[in-house]
Amino acid sequence: MRKLMLIVIAALALSACNTVRGIGQDVSKGGQAIENAAKDVSNKL
Repeated sequence: MRKLMLIVIAALALSACNTVRGIGQDVSKGGQAIENAAKDVSNKL
């Protein structure tokens, strides 16, 4: 029973890491899009 609990906890921890990593990548891509738009506006001025 104890091993099963450890396996479940490890699986949850690993899935949470993947979720956080995915959110971080999405935020990073959003920041890059904003940065690119700002550069485009700056170049037009």
